[in-house]
Amino acid sequence: MVAVALVRADGSVLMQQRPFANTHGGLWEFPGGKVDPGESPEHAAVRELQEELGLALDPDVLEAVGFASGWTGAVGDAKRRSLVILLYACRRWQGEPYPHEAEAIDWLAPGAIETLAMPPLDYPLARALCKFLEESSI
Repeated sequence: MVAVALVRADGSVLMQQRPFANTHGGLWEFPGGKVDPGESPEHAAVRELQEELGLALDPDVLEAVGFASGWTGAVGDAKRRSLVILLYACRRWQGEPYPHEAEAIDWLAPGAIETLAMPPLDYPLARALCKFLEESSI
């Protein structure tokens, strides 16, 4: 899985609200999704942002931020599997984001992201992003 933190010039970060009918419906997350077979994580991020937000971006502008890992499903569930999400930051894209697959989008200060109701693995991603943005502004 890949996720992208779109960072505007003012430092705000785009978050999207998951569709209410989906797993973790209504929770906020970084846009992104699955990596298809034979696809690099960077190209998956480009594809996912095109599908979800209607944005075009070059995979070369993605900056690796960190990752989070955990499990889907409950203990003992036959469908339970491990999950790794790679987070990238992106400061340049073409187009204006529109929530094609999300309930809503919003631009937030990095420090406000952790106050949102999010899926469990988005919290360590948010902490990694804050650290990354602090270090990159020095």
